[in-house]
Amino acid sequence: MISNESPIDLLSEDVLHLARELIGYELHTFIHGRHCSGIISETEAYAGVHDRASHAWGGRRTERTKVMYKKGGIAYVYFTYGMHYLFNIVTGPEEVPHAILIRAIWPQIGLEIMQQRRKNKPFQLLANGPAKLCQAMGIDLQQNGVEIGSSIIWLGRKHVIEPANIIAGPRVGVDYAGEDALLPYRFVWVNPSL
Repeated sequence: MISNESPIDLLSEDVLHLARELIGYELHTFIHGRHCSGIISETEAYAGVHDRASHAWGGRRTERTKVMYKKGGIAYVYFTYGMHYLFNIVTGPEEVPHAILIRAIWPQIGLEIMQQRRKNKPFQLLANGPAKLCQAMGIDLQQNGVEIGSSIIWLGRKHVIEPANIIAGPRVGVDYAGEDALLPYRFVWVNPSL
């Protein structure tokens, strides 16, 4: 059940490649004794100090963002709008604050648990956004800094996704980032069966 090593090189400095490569991997959580999983279907890359949309743009280092400067392969979870948790995977070597926001998954294991956590939302609405994903998977600030590959959060096998079914486009909700808001750093699995 638990993968002690990530099946993907999260220390790579190519955050765009990793964000695209994560599409199709299973994301698993074991939180409060409950196992849930889903296939990653949407991601966004944040390229650190040179990316105006990144929390680390310009070298910003705060209590919240300090985890981004650690060695890749850990969770960066933060609270936003006073109500939502968002889950990112830190990538790259230490002091290179790259992160990938996991925006959506296609639920697999623990559907009843996810539905309880999401107040019986229909299947297609269980984890089709970053805040919904965290709620469905049980992710909150307690998982901030947790190693990806631990007994709490890990990546499972990769499902085969045709490259033509992954599209790139601008990230969501980063209008403040000027021209960087238009960068094609968001990757979405366009699955005809969904």
